[in-house]
Amino acid sequence: MSTWHTLPRAAFDLETTGRNSRAARIVTASVTLVDGDGAVIREHEWLADPGVEIPTEASDIHGVTTERARSEGRPAAEVVRELAGVLQELFDAGVPVIAFNASYDFTVLAAESARYGVPQLHRYPVLDPYIMNKQVDRYRKGKRTLTALCEEYGVDLDNAHTSAADALATLRVLDAMAGKFPKLRMPAAHLHQLQVEWATAQAADFQSYLRKTKPAAVIEGDWPVLPPEDASRGSF
Repeated sequence: MSTWHTLPRAAFDLETTGRNSRAARIVTASVTLVDGDGAVIREHEWLADPGVEIPTEASDIHGVTTERARSEGRPAAEVVRELAGVLQELFDAGVPVIAFNASYDFTVLAAESARYGVPQLHRYPVLDPYIMNKQVDRYRKGKRTLTALCEEYGVDLDNAHTSAADALATLRVLDAMAGKFPKLRMPAAHLHQLQVEWATAQAADFQSYLRKTKPAAVIEGDWPVLPPEDASRGSF
């Protein structure tokens, strides 16, 4: 049985204009492809002009200002179309795409695709270290950020919060997790389906906890992409 960590795999990461995944615009994007041994064989990077102001709190994190995006970035529609094309080629080839907190990145891309008339992806199989870590190491104390997990697993994260560095670090963290937790070693398609179930259960548990003090709290458990707002709370 071939498991995902012995086969070619890719990692995907975005830096954006904000935390709301349905409203955020793409600023930078990266896709990194490695071979079965984990050696990088292809890298894609994009800098976009998101068409809106980049808030200071966002540019302070990823380092891209509105001025730089406008002067050096490509039109967002072009970036979204190319990025979606690269990801769909990987999925069509059966290459799993690894993304940390995948529902954020894929929801941003889904919203941007709808905004610019780009066909939606067939997102399968996706692998998400964030969901997996909460499942296999549920009693772990402390934060579960990418930075925290890199420290735990001894993964170098230079230039944190740049999409290229974060993508590669995400891949390395998941490889390290597969080494520590044999239960993650399985075909990517099977692991994808398990994550759908895990994400739903994790959201339900967290929502139940929050409702002890906030009765109206709602935690969405859709994975690897949240439904568009026009299917729940309005339009994009």
